[in-house]
Amino acid sequence: ARQITSAAVIMVLVFGAFATSGIMIFKQMGVGLGVAILLDATLIRGVLLPATMKLLGERNWYLPSWLQWLPQVSHGENTTGTSAPEAIASDEEPVIDWTTSGKKEKELERV
Repeated sequence: ARQITSAAVIMVLVFGAFATSGIMIFKQMGVGLGVAILLDATLIRGVLLPATMKLLGERNWYLPSWLQWLPQVSHGENTTGTSAPEAIASDEEPVIDWTTSGKKEKELERV
């Protein structure tokens, strides 16, 4: 959260510099973008996103069936499909299993 807030502060300052320009279009752009970034960092990322994640619980980590082609990312040696919060709580290094994709497995067999 600190990185997002820091980046938002920097961007608001940069867009604020545009707002002090003598050219009207730059003033409008600076104020508009500065307000948009400020609202995004405070309301959306600071309030709505954590509240939504709390309400959704395990459903945050749902992966639609049409995205099953993506590589499976697991934490540690256990690749049995533990839920994301359990895997994160294990404090092990993440491991990307590229063999879960049918295409990659067939390409590896050809070589």
